[in-house]
Amino acid sequence: MRHFPIFLDLRGRRVVLAGGGDAALAKLRLILKSEAQVTVFATNPAPEIITWDGERKLRLVKRAFAPGDALCASLAYAANEDDAEDTRVAALARADGALVNVVDNLEASAFITPAIVDRGPVTVAIGTEGAAPVLARAIKADIEAALPPTLGLLARIGQGFRKAAEVLPMGRKRRDFWSEYYFDTGPEALAKKGKTGAELA
Repeated sequence: MRHFPIFLDLRGRRVVLAGGGDAALAKLRLILKSEAQVTVFATNPAPEIITWDGERKLRLVKRAFAPGDALCASLAYAANEDDAEDTRVAALARADGALVNVVDNLEASAFITPAIVDRGPVTVAIGTEGAAPVLARAIKADIEAALPPTLGLLARIGQGFRKAAEVLPMGRKRRDFWSEYYFDTGPEALAKKGKTGAELA
């Protein structure tokens, strides 16, 4: 395993991206699901990026990436879809101390972004180390179909009574409690009575 899978807490942390086209949009749709402070550098940004800037979902700087632009950034993406420009951006971002992903260039990247199934707070990441993106997409589709859309809501509700569950002894009884909630009483109550029912399940 060359790439070690981790979940990085980006809350309040800086992420920079250079690029304004389709590759940039694909990465931004994922990054904007996090709580990172995102800055985009693009001379010709797509309309969606301009809209996100207006909605304050990110900060748009309408110029090419420059030295110092990745200072204090946790992650940097080079997504210009231009090999020479992405090589330049990657070198500058590395010099600033950021971990760099060059889109569609595994060898030049310090990290890769997996295919993601999001049922927040339940998140599944699928990676093939760049060997078979089509396979990753197929696995993602299978998992999307297997996980009910309500799973995230159940998990969020479940977080609310973790304290109550702590009165149960560690081990089998506690596991049985959570299994019954997530796979029996919780989904049934949610289907019949909505969120309020699941909270009382």
